[in-house]
Order: sequence, then structure tokens, then C-alpha cells
Amino acid sequence: MIPLRTSVRRLVAAVVVLGLGPALVTPSAALAAPGGEPGAPTVLAKAAPDECFAGIGQPYPAGPPCATGQSKVNQAYLWGMTRAGKTLFFGTGANVNCLTSGRTLRNTTPAINADWVCEYGESQIAKRNPQLPVTLGDHRMPRLYSYDLRANRITEKTDLVRNASPDDLTRLQTTVGIRAAGNHGGVALLGGPALGESINLFAFDTTTGAYLGSRNFPAYGNIRHFVVAQGALYAGVGVGANGGNRGHVLRWTGSKADPFSFVEVADLPAQAADLTVHEGRIFVTTWPGGTEELAAATPSTPVPASIASVWMSPKLAAGAPGLTPDDAGAWQQVWNVTSYEPDAVVARSYGLGGLASYGGYLYWGSMHVPLKASTLHLSVYPPVDEAGIRATIQNTQRAISIHRGKGFGSRHQRVELLYGATELPAYDPAANGGAGAWSVVPNGLTPKYGPAGFGNPYNNYTWKMAVAGGKLFVGTMDWSYLAKELGQATAEELELSPAMGDVLAAAPAVTAARANPEVPPAVYGGDLYAFPGPTKPAKTISDAGVGNHLNYGVRNMVVDGATLYLGMANPMNLRTDPTDDVPEGGWELIRLSGDRC
Repeated sequence: MIPLRTSVRRLVAAVVVLGLGPALVTPSAALAAPGGEPGAPTVLAKAAPDECFAGIGQPYPAGPPCATGQSKVNQAYLWGMTRAGKTLFFGTGANVNCLTSGRTLRNTTPAINADWVCEYGESQIAKRNPQLPVTLGDHRMPRLYSYDLRANRITEKTDLVRNASPDDLTRLQTTVGIRAAGNHGGVALLGGPALGESINLFAFDTTTGAYLGSRNFPAYGNIRHFVVAQGALYAGVGVGANGGNRGHVLRWTGSKADPFSFVEVADLPAQAADLTVHEGRIFVTTWPGGTEELAAATPSTPVPASIASVWMSPKLAAGAPGLTPDDAGAWQQVWNVTSYEPDAVVARSYGLGGLASYGGYLYWGSMHVPLKASTLHLSVYPPVDEAGIRATIQNTQRAISIHRGKGFGSRHQRVELLYGATELPAYDPAANGGAGAWSVVPNGLTPKYGPAGFGNPYNNYTWKMAVAGGKLFVGTMDWSYLAKELGQATAEELELSPAMGDVLAAAPAVTAARANPEVPPAVYGGDLYAFPGPTKPAKTISDAGVGNHLNYGVRNMVVDGATLYLGMANPMNLRTDPTDDVPEGGWELIRLSGDRC
């Protein structure tokens, strides 16, 4: 991703304190089944409007409620969540689609439609603070919550942080979002990347709910997930802007008296994405390096160690219990995306996301930032005409692939493709007399259960996996609802014709239809699937946002026995009218009984 080159000091000086406004609503109606019978998904909490909007670049009217303008809900993602006994701790991220589109796709031209607005450099925040990069004009302070599962009661924790000290307030204001959450030893840790090249963490007592303080970690630039393994808490982090330089796994060595003590127990060439425990080891998926490194890729370039991969730790029980700094250099890469993807440039745009141990196998899936592979490929191999642009766009689309394996690191290692493609387009710049050409290249793999994306070409993130009620659940992001607007915005930034925006938006479906003419039409909303057993294909639990098609992804899953708690991503910040026939925007917390799925 494009690094943010503004210094931390200037960014901190640029932050504006924003009013909190109404926090949330807590509907109790069941979503999926009439009458709300047991097992039906139930919305426990949802973001509510927190700002008034009167037009791009215009001052924000007072409210909500809004006497002028319209209400807006900035808090888009329930981004990081953890369960401590019968209490959930979680935090949010605001306008994340605007931040990602600006940072990764270079879309910084203000855009508005009926569903969302991204103001970028025209926002009041950016205008008041010219030091702030235009990509961050839609940043808003994240919020922190706990949810009592016994009493079905939510408590906002944001003011505990805001009022603790000026340093705590500044750290919260400069946190992009609460992207990660974990707990151990009576301490819940929530945090995420800061506006500069660092991360901020916030700690709470899981018994009393008391706020324990915060800390800035300048050595790290991103944090995504935690995992508890054999009595110890671990976190995956990245180094540099947005974590794009390299990565580490950290072991928490803290306590309630000292919540921010960690040691590094893994040195990785790329930032850690998700973590899980499998066969007495920690396995980590990684996210690729920065844009400059990605753009240097050609078919003849050696595969960099930072390419999206699965990494395996030493045995947790070997030597000292758990991992120690002595283990930092002993991790092993056991799989990377070039085992599936034949195009050298597209492969470097992949990330890897959710993973889980289930039925003796390790499962994992891929991640594809919408249009990232297209924009990267266009920059590495610029086409000479519109036909070449069209071919690049259509041939660089990828839906998620799902893999599993066992016997890692041994001569008996075996990896299977569960959902994916047997052949994929690859570009050869030397073909056609040096003019370059695309061709379909077999990858030597046959999916065991079905096509990429579970048959949905717009499934672009394998966001989270979790085991509950004897089933393996997989939550995705589906970007079909964004495709039209995002395609046009990207075309404008790349100075392509308006027609190319339509091509960008339709490319996933066009590519899938070429391989399978019976591809169904797009169904809006993130998807949730469940493998009922290790010998059976996945079943669809929801293909429409678990009751709200504006929920474009299942960002989080936390397990309590056979019950799942889902944290949804919904950035439709202008959808706030409960009286119209469109559902509302903003994050949702949903309860789902896994044993009834």
C-alpha cells in the first residue's frame, strides 16, 4: 500500500477533536427467520449517526439530530473484537472504504452517491489541518465498547480513554481504527495503526471494565489479530507505513500492572495478518510489502520472501514453554501464493487472511483489495491502447481461493485447493514479438469442491475463519455493491475513459462468466459459509450480509461454545434513514447460533 509520508508529530498536531454524538442502537429483532426462532441471527448493537453532512467541502451542521443537511454514520467497521468470559470488548473504524480506496487505489477525488461519501482533501478535517494527507480526510476517531452477554447490555468505553489524560486522548484521536483485539490474564488489549508509522494499544481490566491505560509503539506500523496459544497471548504486527516493510509475532509478557510488555518471537519478511494454533504450533498468514516493491515485480524477478505466505512456528512445547525471542529466526515458510497464481505481478498483489485449524487440517484463504491487481499491472506494463487496458483489467481480477493442508514442514506435507481455479490468465511481456500478450495458464490444481469465491466472483476477502458447533465458518467481503462507483473512481484517477470505469466494475463477473457461463447475478452483501465437516463442501449460511445487504463483509468472528458473534463491516455512511426501503449503514454486532446453521 502507498506509504503515508507525513511525520507523526505533524499528524498529531493536525488532529481535530470530534464530537461523539449518539453512539448506537440495540435492536432485538431476529433477522433471518420469521418469529425470531432460536438460532436466527440477531442484531445486538449497531452504529448510529454521529455527524451531519451538508455537501462535499461544506461545514458540518450541528447534530445529530440534524436541523440542516442529513445525518451521517462514520463508524463503519466493527474492526477488532475479543471475548473475555461473558464480555465482548471491541472497537471500530470509521470510513474505512474511503481510507483504503485513497491509500491503495489512489482515489482521492471527492465522490458522493446515495450510499456513501468520501470527501478526501475537501473535508473540513483536511481543510482545518493542511498537514493531513488528503487520503486521510475522512478519518474520524474510533470508538471502544464492551458488551455484557448475560445482561445483553452495551457500554461505551470511549470516554474512559478520552478523559484519562491528554496523552490518552491524543493516542485515540490519532488511531486509524481499532483493528485488533485480544485478551489474557485479565487484560483486554485493543488497538490499531496510528496516523503515522506506529500503532496504539489501549488496555482494559476484563473483570471490572476499568481502563488501564494506553501506549504508542513506534517500532510497528500495523496490527491485525491476536491469538492465545497454550497459555500465552500472541499478536501479529507489521513494520513501517501500514506495516509494509516486514513483520513480527509478539508474545505478551504483561499484566494488569504493566499491560504493555511484549517480546518479539518471530521475524518475518512481511507483516502478519491472522494467526491460529495448529498441531502444537502457531501458523501465520502474511500481507505483501509496499507498493514500490510490488511494482518492481516482473516474470523474471525472483519471488520475494515478502510475498503473501503461510508461516509456521517452532513447536510451542520445545524448550521454554511457548515461544521466546530465541525462536524469532526459526519460523518456516510452508506455502505461498505462487503455488496457485501464475501471473508474477498479480501474485504480488495477493494477501492472505483468515485461517483456522479444523478436522486435522489447516485452512486458509486469499485476500484481494478491489482493483489493486489491475492498477498495479497497468503501472508495471502500461498498455498502448484501450483494448490493452480492457484486457489487463479483465485478466487481473481474482476471487478468493480456499486452501487446506497438513504435515507441514515434513516430506508428507500435502496442500489441497478446495475452492479456486484450475487455470488463470498470465501476462508474458515477451510474447507477440515483444508487444506482450495474455494467455490462460494451468496451475496444475483442481479444486476439490468448487470455483473461486465459493462461486461468487465478487468475494474478494477471506476475512475470518472460526470453528463453532463442530463447523468451520468462513466470513468474506463481497465488493459487488461497491463495484460500479469504485470502478468509475479508479478510472478517473488512472485517467482512463468513463467506459473503462464500467469495465473495471464488471470485470470480476466478466472473467467468471468466461470460465463458467452459468455464473449467477451479483447478490449484494458479504457472505458467510460453513463447512459441516472436513469431508464435506461448505454450505451457504448467508449470501446477503447476514440480514443487511449493505454489510459488505463479515470482518470478525468470536466464538462462545456453539455461538458466533459477528462483527460486520458496513461503510454506507449516508444510509441513515430508518423510514426508507433501504437498510442502514454502519457496523453491526450480530449473534448467531452455530449449532443451528
